Amino acid sequence: MYFRGQKFFVAGMSVSGESSARFLLERGAEVYVYDDVVSDNIAKTYAELRALGAHVVTAEGCAEAADKCDILVLSPGIPIDTALPVSFRKRGKSIIGEEELAAMYLRATAVAVTGTNGKTTTVSMLNEMINACGNRSVACGNNGNPLIKEVEDLAFKDFAVIEISSFQLETLTSLRPHIAVVTNVTEDHLNRHYNMENYIFLKSKILRNLRESEFAVLNYDDPVVRSFAKNTKAKTVYFSVQSRVEGAYFQDGGLYYNGEKYFDINDMNVSGVHNVYNALACVAVAGILGLDKTLASNALCAFKGVSHRIEKIREVNGVTYIDDSKGTNIDATLKAAQTMREPTVLLLGGKDKGDDYTPLFEGLSSGPVVHAIIYGENRFKMLNAAIRAGFVSFSLCSEFETAVKLAQFIAKPGQSVLLSPASASFDGFANYEERGKAFKAIVDGINEETSK
Repeated sequence: MYFRGQKFFVAGMSVSGESSARFLLERGAEVYVYDDVVSDNIAKTYAELRALGAHVVTAEGCAEAADKCDILVLSPGIPIDTALPVSFRKRGKSIIGEEELAAMYLRATAVAVTGTNGKTTTVSMLNEMINACGNRSVACGNNGNPLIKEVEDLAFKDFAVIEISSFQLETLTSLRPHIAVVTNVTEDHLNRHYNMENYIFLKSKILRNLRESEFAVLNYDDPVVRSFAKNTKAKTVYFSVQSRVEGAYFQDGGLYYNGEKYFDINDMNVSGVHNVYNALACVAVAGILGLDKTLASNALCAFKGVSHRIEKIREVNGVTYIDDSKGTNIDATLKAAQTMREPTVLLLGGKDKGDDYTPLFEGLSSGPVVHAIIYGENRFKMLNAAIRAGFVSFSLCSEFETAVKLAQFIAKPGQSVLLSPASASFDGFANYEERGKAFKAIVDGINEETSK
């Protein structure tokens, strides 16, 4: 793409939007930047980008800027069917995202990961494994490190391990990974995608450009993901906990790839069936790339997890506090609850994503959760679902801080408090990381002597 003389409208000043604007400005493009919420951080970003030559657009000036610009670079946080992208589409102009812009210039071998749950953990595992085997690899994408920031530093012999969300897949068309991994597909983001058919279609887009020389690594135990094999030209390699498949599988306590054992589950630092699935996806990638089995196994076993995903914060007054703020949907929360080994008080709630929470409470009824504290914007919807499911051990409050402090007094010695909200964070926080940090701050403030 020739940048000089092109006019780009970059909408959304998240880390991906800011990085896109900087990338374009450095290459001589004319860049217009806009965000509908101007926080102190965004005001600072505006000032820095203006100093580099960007035009800052106000809400009143959006229509005029859209007329001037050739291409819209859309933040994944902005739905594709809102007014600004619709106006570009009506004008017959291009709409891309940050990852699409980066994909045009990517030289490194791409290993792309999507799915409802497990993306960040799998990307982190893959990145550590590939690096441990003597390669240069960078984890990027939806994990908070935009691909556009890394693309020019990655050489042909390097690897880009890219986390891709359904939001990013809305504007991603040209990425052709050598290996595409799909972890699972369960109900999520229906407030954005309207129905499961649309959501499934978006997840399947990661396989669209694969050729016969490339690989689709698919979760065999998920019927939706397994069905993706029918519509890809790539070689399909499965991973499974339940069956011995062509690919990676779990058998007699060990993880195998096509008959060759890699390691025992007891050798892993992280626990839970969900992490077995994540590790199996990585074993499949290791087998495809021909990585050293011992080095790959050692890296996967040494992996200690990611922040805000079933992360132990502290034990105080005999109660263990666990941060799973990354559990933003029903499936993730149920899996987190299943990893608990002691009676658990669960913190639930936040911004609704269009889910039916009845299956959540049905699933919690037979597990270690002895009490749920429901808070946040969607608390009444969750309350009604709990009653429908016959789950009656719960408390209700509005504020996050109140919920955490209530859990402090309900949990007994020998029990755990698990933050796994099954909801987005946007009713009170900028993201799940901010919510997790708030949880940790409250827990760190619990006094040993006066908390009970």
